[in-house]
Amino acid sequence: MVTRLSKFFVRTLREDPADAEVTSHKLLVRAGYIRRQAAGVFAWLPLGLRVKAKIEKVIREEMEAAGAQEVHFPALMPRDPYEATGRWDEYGDLLFRLQDRKGGDYLLAPTHEEAFTLLVKDLYSSYKDLPLTIYQIQDKYRDEARPRAGLLRGREFTMKDAYSFDHTDEGLDVSYFTQRDAYERIFQRLGLEYVIVKADAGAMGGSRSEEFLHPTAVGEDTFVRSDGGYAANVEAFTTVVPEALPFDDAPAAEIFDSPNTPTIETLVAHSNAVLDGEYTAADTLKNVVLALTHLDGTRELVIVGIPGDRDVDDKRAEVAFAPAEVEAATPEDFAKHPGLVKGYIGPWSEAGPVLGEESTTGIRYLLDPRVVDGTRWITGANIDQKHVHSLVAGRDFAGDGFVEVASVRDGDPAPDGSGPVHLARGMEIGHVFQLGRKYAEALGLKVLDENGKQVTVTMGSYGIGVTRILAIIAELNNDDRGLVWPASVAPFDVHVVATGKDAAAFELAEKLSAQLEGAGFDVLYDDRAKTSPGVKFGDAELIGVPRVLVAGRGAAAGEVELWNRRTGERETLPAADAVARLVEER
Repeated sequence: MVTRLSKFFVRTLREDPADAEVTSHKLLVRAGYIRRQAAGVFAWLPLGLRVKAKIEKVIREEMEAAGAQEVHFPALMPRDPYEATGRWDEYGDLLFRLQDRKGGDYLLAPTHEEAFTLLVKDLYSSYKDLPLTIYQIQDKYRDEARPRAGLLRGREFTMKDAYSFDHTDEGLDVSYFTQRDAYERIFQRLGLEYVIVKADAGAMGGSRSEEFLHPTAVGEDTFVRSDGGYAANVEAFTTVVPEALPFDDAPAAEIFDSPNTPTIETLVAHSNAVLDGEYTAADTLKNVVLALTHLDGTRELVIVGIPGDRDVDDKRAEVAFAPAEVEAATPEDFAKHPGLVKGYIGPWSEAGPVLGEESTTGIRYLLDPRVVDGTRWITGANIDQKHVHSLVAGRDFAGDGFVEVASVRDGDPAPDGSGPVHLARGMEIGHVFQLGRKYAEALGLKVLDENGKQVTVTMGSYGIGVTRILAIIAELNNDDRGLVWPASVAPFDVHVVATGKDAAAFELAEKLSAQLEGAGFDVLYDDRAKTSPGVKFGDAELIGVPRVLVAGRGAAAGEVELWNRRTGERETLPAADAVARLVEER
């Protein structure tokens, strides 16, 4: 098909949009692929829809090859199913909630586990109907507090979500790895580098959870990997717990004066000045006060004890205390708990425990896994301007449990013994979960097994961010003049440009466009009669079709210029040879 640019709904821009932060956002707007409607919400123009459709085609082909069948659910969903699974509350402020004229509660779906589960429950009742995998490509909605980076994190986005249904755990394993393998083929076909990392399931629930991350400097996810093959996002990373240490000969804990030392840095400097020994931040125990807001609105303080050379990682804390919201304690929180001496908090006092559910404060106290029995610490003495040294875990204090909230660092040992880990940045492009029976149990999805007994179905969930992938491909494929699409997802196969005022150029361009169309190419033909060559060339480079064919000065002699948009190579050759070259390269 030949698309004429003079009639095509596109307008390019010469300047970057003021709100654009990343290259993909700038170029997709400038080249006429998308237009902003509101923060994190974009309209799709014909160019953008063409690229999006190419990506969806790859996904559909691989889903079909993996045995999945396509369905389509509404974005507008009723409250009841999400309330039955607890996610009406768990999603909190991320949900777009609304009411109909009769006061019925609805939401714009952030994901569709409930809908898929209820559909299968409605139609299937026997193990003979399983295994089943169904999927959709649908818009999703999440009220992101800070939508950013164009399509990389928006409030409306397109996602492919698939769900598998099996009546045995063994069947779930087969379905899971079938989808996982399909994801690898999809990303390979789209030319995307990826790392498969162990992940946290979050509000989705379930057991096994893996993310496909694309390594990129603009990624908002931090992940770790070792040279030995371990990979996980920081939320799912687990600390290697050291062995407990004997402490029979440990000296008694001793309180010492520590004026003006409310920070770890000042405490270490002072301790090295007044105590025997050479101390670092790793020898101190930092006690961080966090405030949790639970789903029922109640607020709880919790204190986490971590080595002083670490900080609390917000994402790890969010996962550790989910579904509660986590924030640092406020001055009002401290005012309600006078037993906490800010800057000098510790788990111990000469009169007994200060932190923990059985202590004088009654505040829950959780420890980093490195704080094992026998480790010795310098920490607050719960007295203003005083700390305590030689405080021994397991002898002088204990926690109510352990929690993974401390920051992960380069060089930390991988939990599988494969060596030290390295930190990197990445963007999530796919996520696969073994949901298990969480949603089936909540919504009553059961089938009769081989023995005629009812069993609860076990499920898997598999998501791909379609519009995010489009943005990442744009992020990877551009230069200082514009986009440079890979042929597999480009909006057109060839961009034909007629330049100058000579009718011969337009006649030749018209003829070439028809020949390319006849050869099966999708052609964008710049037939604008009153547009200068410079503007036409600029638009061709900005739009980013990988092959550009220019009919200009040499048109009367039957010659054209063939551009390779990616390499920048430009070659003058007879028009017939140019068409033959494009057919050969395809």
